Amino acid sequence: MTLAPPAPVLTENGPADTARARTYEVRTYGCQMNVHDSERLSGSLEAAGYVRATDEQADVVVINTCAVRENADNKLYGNLGMLASVKKVHEGMQIAVGGCLAQKDKSVILEKAPWVDVVFGTHNMGALPTLLERARHNDEAQIEILESLDVFPSTLPTRRESTYSGWVSVSVGCNNTCTFCIVPALRGKEKDRRPGDVLAEVQALVDDGALEVTLLGQTVNSYGVEFGDRQAFGKLLRAAGTIDGLERIRFTSPHPAAFTDDVIDAMAETPAVMPQLHMPLQSGSDRILKAMKRSYRSEKFLGILDRVRAKIPNAAISTDIIVGFPGETEEDFQDTLRVVEAARFASAFTFQYSIRPGTPAATMADQVPKEVVQERYERLTALQDHISREENQKLVGQIVNVLVSAGEGKRDAERHRLSGRAEDSRLVHFDVPEGSETPRPGDIVTVRISEAASFHLIADAAPHEQLLIRRTRSGDAWDRAEAESCGVPAPAGVAAEPGRVSLGLPGLRIGTGPGAALPLTAVSTKRADAARTQAERTDTESTDAPQVSTTPIYDMLDGER
Repeated sequence: MTLAPPAPVLTENGPADTARARTYEVRTYGCQMNVHDSERLSGSLEAAGYVRATDEQADVVVINTCAVRENADNKLYGNLGMLASVKKVHEGMQIAVGGCLAQKDKSVILEKAPWVDVVFGTHNMGALPTLLERARHNDEAQIEILESLDVFPSTLPTRRESTYSGWVSVSVGCNNTCTFCIVPALRGKEKDRRPGDVLAEVQALVDDGALEVTLLGQTVNSYGVEFGDRQAFGKLLRAAGTIDGLERIRFTSPHPAAFTDDVIDAMAETPAVMPQLHMPLQSGSDRILKAMKRSYRSEKFLGILDRVRAKIPNAAISTDIIVGFPGETEEDFQDTLRVVEAARFASAFTFQYSIRPGTPAATMADQVPKEVVQERYERLTALQDHISREENQKLVGQIVNVLVSAGEGKRDAERHRLSGRAEDSRLVHFDVPEGSETPRPGDIVTVRISEAASFHLIADAAPHEQLLIRRTRSGDAWDRAEAESCGVPAPAGVAAEPGRVSLGLPGLRIGTGPGAALPLTAVSTKRADAARTQAERTDTESTDAPQVSTTPIYDMLDGER
């Protein structure tokens, strides 16, 4: 159901003429899918009239949660505890909790933190503005958890932080049954978008200034299974590569069992697809892989890497590895070390196994003692750090093209450097020689690597050398965004008309299945003519949202699933 655009939500600070729009903050924990979901949450709030908080305490704090790791619970309730005291002194403040942990815990969140105003799940993100208004109107907490998708998230409005890079979901949900993973239970079975809808959103991002797009899915290379085309993902990569102005295409995360040669060919033959691949291993032990219900074995995994490198010799391959899965022996762990040695990963996200209630692995026998897991984890990270350093050392002296980013180098200011990502996604810190122009986020710089460490590359210019900069549309978009943030009027026609928020039916509601009533969602969608044209070239028409940006707080410790 599509409603008229909602009206601005106002806070009264006295006389009516001093009313102001309510402000919001979105805090994000977890994987890239959560970061992308937070862009949708921010967009939905702004479409409802909320304004992003800057320096002041937000009127609405939204926590988008992760449920992959055990510390997700501790992180959530720790944050809620701190916000309780803030709420006491901030009149009218609201707290909303959404995402995977909300989908799992449901009313438990209100039992543990009764000061929370709204709890919503992974299937009804667009209902957030309605739920917030309903909670204020009724002066009682609202909980709404649906068991199937209300609106496909990519049809919701979006607020993007980056002018040069964007996320595009090709699917949601997962059909796999990995015994350690809670995600399928929380996000449901895989639902694929039509190719035309995906390409229309990519086109809209490019029209808005983006040079780089990352295609997202829980098992992104399974894309097409719902509409019966097992080669759909390779075709999608090739089609996206024809979009004029799109220079960098990435995707995450694929599943080794479904990784086929047609995808490798599409990667190698599509210039815009970057020489980078994230391929989750999880374990190098075939026995443990079987217990995990990962439908591949180590030999097949290494064979995929061999075929990728045969077609893309400069590919940087990263991975996920779990240490201490139930029943893991020292022999199993040695198998993992052996595969890591053979794979020569550029980097790895390594995790100590933690019990997730609701997963088959949680009740398995032979849980590995914490001290054993810790010791193995330290050996694995030491090995991978050594390999990463050796692989990065091979790049010293090479020339790379770096997409300049904002905020990736935490010590850039004190070291007088800027940072960005090379085509293979390695992080590069580079200096700006005296007399050189300073590039903007979104510009491309060409630099020579001078030093290497395990987690980054350094490109310091030689004496009297000037920085080679290619100014881009993304850099221009950054300039416009900065001007607008400083109060310079935006170009005519870009501001959205405010509208009305429907309160819907008041009450506490949990959807329990396909027959559950869907909430009223205040969503107004438009799309650029260019995006419509692209969609009509393919097989279907879509409804896309105006592109606006998020404040992701991506915590690497929460993992990438």
